[in-house]
Amino acid sequence: MKPAPGTVVLVGAACSVQFTGNRELRVRVASVDDRTNYPGWVWLSGYVLGPKGQAVDKRELYVQAAGLKVLQLAAVTVAAPGGRARVPARS
Repeated sequence: MKPAPGTVVLVGAACSVQFTGNRELRVRVASVDDRTNYPGWVWLSGYVLGPKGQAVDKRELYVQAAGLKVLQLAAVTVAAPGGRARVPARS
């Protein structure tokens, strides 16, 4: 599976041994590199998400695509300028 930009994935032990145990990451994919890699492996650029779904770090990761687990996050309410709340559209 090659995730599309905007997809939130769980990067864990099934992706690489470096993400075992408490090293799992929730990542919102920004881009996937199209360069040829080892079969089944991809370079992802994305944002590591904190407990409330906010971006806390930008990372580039080399992972086994088959190990990525797509996550569904609840819609986040964002305060728009002027104090009115809005809910981002789902794609």
